[in-house]
Amino acid sequence: MHLAPGFPDDFVMRQLMELLHEEIGLPERKTLRLETAINLDLGCDGADARHLMETLEERFAIDLIDYDAYRYFQPEGFDVFQKRRAKGRGDKMPLTIGMLYAAIKAQRWDTKALEGN
Repeated sequence: MHLAPGFPDDFVMRQLMELLHEEIGLPERKTLRLETAINLDLGCDGADARHLMETLEERFAIDLIDYDAYRYFQPEGFDVFQKRRAKGRGDKMPLTIGMLYAAIKAQRWDTKALEGN
């Protein structure tokens, strides 16, 4: 795993990278940046995404106030009602390492702040 220049090297980031490695695996030859999207760039989806976010919430005591899994991830398995449930949410937003890092430091998920809106 290669980290981009300026990538944070503190206890929180080391813990986050360890968690990402355990839960979804990290590519050996890809350079990771804060802008690397775990869903779009690293292929995290479905049950892996659900488990990752549950573990993130527990391990770092993050309050997932307005976290919406459909915003970032495809649901696991086949769901005949998926289009109805995810209406207007077909294109997934990137969920980046930087967003996870900021949420851990703030101990809450604030979509507007994390996405920079």
